[in-house]
Amino acid sequence: MTDPYSYILRTTGGPEVLEAERIDVPRPGPGEALVRHEAVGLNFIDTYYRSGLYKVPLPSGLGSEAAGVVEAVGAEVTDFRAGDRVGYFTGPLGSYATHRTIETDRLVKLPDSIGFEQAAAAMLKGSTAEYLIERCARIQPGEAVLVHAAAGGVGSFLVPWLKHLGATVIAHAGDSRKAALARELGADHALCCPMEALAAEVRALTEGKGVPIVLDGVGAASWSASLASVARRGLIVTYGNASGPVPPFTAIDLLTAGSIFVTRPTLGDYAAGVDEMRASAARVFELIANGTIEVRIGATFPLLQAAEAHRALESRATTGSTILLP
Repeated sequence: MTDPYSYILRTTGGPEVLEAERIDVPRPGPGEALVRHEAVGLNFIDTYYRSGLYKVPLPSGLGSEAAGVVEAVGAEVTDFRAGDRVGYFTGPLGSYATHRTIETDRLVKLPDSIGFEQAAAAMLKGSTAEYLIERCARIQPGEAVLVHAAAGGVGSFLVPWLKHLGATVIAHAGDSRKAALARELGADHALCCPMEALAAEVRALTEGKGVPIVLDGVGAASWSASLASVARRGLIVTYGNASGPVPPFTAIDLLTAGSIFVTRPTLGDYAAGVDEMRASAARVFELIANGTIEVRIGATFPLLQAAEAHRALESRATTGSTILLP
């Protein structure tokens, strides 16, 4: 398809529901910019909307993250102009497209040192790592942290970021190849044992105490291991549902595990306004520029093959970030 197009989600289900439709290039309204996408970010949350796990009124666009060039601006826009290199990562849904209009308070200007593909691979996952580490768990130097899916999209940002702050990183990955990648990222310990054996491994590495913080984006499959790995009065941050949502639990479960804390955050509450959102992106760009974070693009797909990209992501076949190219 050479004409402008966009994915319109008309029903939820498996990757087969993803179909691109031809569109007319829209005109920006007041406070909006028309952005031509050069790269689109693929994130696990996209599969939640597509499957219906996260409800959205239909029909709907899909995708929250992209980078590209401003082609036109609407009335009342003073901080952006045609030709600006920009990105966004907090929606609204609709990034699976060649072009779109979007309110300019959703946009960030890209530094000259950051390419479009880098930006699309880094903004949402990097800002997720930023809020998890620096504002949610507030991890301190010397603390031990268990990171699930450590070679995945968010994990590949969490591990080097944690090492930059002086934390001890116990990384867990789904197989030996991904564990080796986690070690390359800087993990002090890189494990690939079954979930049932993970807590014993973690406690062996921590003199039986467990870790004060668990960063868990896996969800259902990892919940029991996280609960058994956390130290007394520790914190589990369950921030994703890659294997499905965390099963129901009670306050007594938290007592039994050692008077622990659990939080279920989302980026939208940590990038709730334009200033927070842009400050988070700036922090990500800073750590990329100074070499702390290397943006690892594990796979690229044509945007017209979004369904195949979803299948690869959900089958755990990907490492690092995956991007879609219009």
